[in-house]
Amino acid sequence: MRIGLSDRFPKIRRAALVAFVVSIAVFQLFGLLGLRINTSPSLPVGLYVVTTNGAANLIEFCPAEPFAALSLIRGYRDAGSCQDGGTPLLKPIVAKAGDAVELSERGISVNGLLLPNTAPLSKDTKGRPLTAWPFGQYPVSPGTVWVASSYHSGSFDSRYFGPVYTTAIRHRLKMFLTL
Repeated sequence: MRIGLSDRFPKIRRAALVAFVVSIAVFQLFGLLGLRINTSPSLPVGLYVVTTNGAANLIEFCPAEPFAALSLIRGYRDAGSCQDGGTPLLKPIVAKAGDAVELSERGISVNGLLLPNTAPLSKDTKGRPLTAWPFGQYPVSPGTVWVASSYHSGSFDSRYFGPVYTTAIRHRLKMFLTL
């Protein structure tokens, strides 16, 4: 007769199950309260809250294809609530309708000002090739925004997938509690 670990340690098994259920409940409660947890390096780690302020420049959105699939395959996003099964991205809006964006090897410039840490990388952190959005000048069209993290140079953002349609924006957010 084989005795497994769960037979030897029923209290540990029960504690693990309780911890799992509690963590799922906390994530569900956070969602209902409009709280988002960010652990990606694109923004400060912490809690962000959904806001109805249309001027809030931090957005939650699901990326368009083929970039959605790429970000899932490469592990840039975890499993989540987007139609493709991945988590939404949280990114700051850096340009909106009426702005002028230039993407070059130096990075993203908005209305002539170069944003720090936005130079496109040729490889990701695992050495896989990255393709930048075509270099050039782009007037930001109505119904689109450009997103980029000047917080972290390795962010997967508009320097790789270009403009984001405003219809893809699920929520606007603001910082609540960050480390």
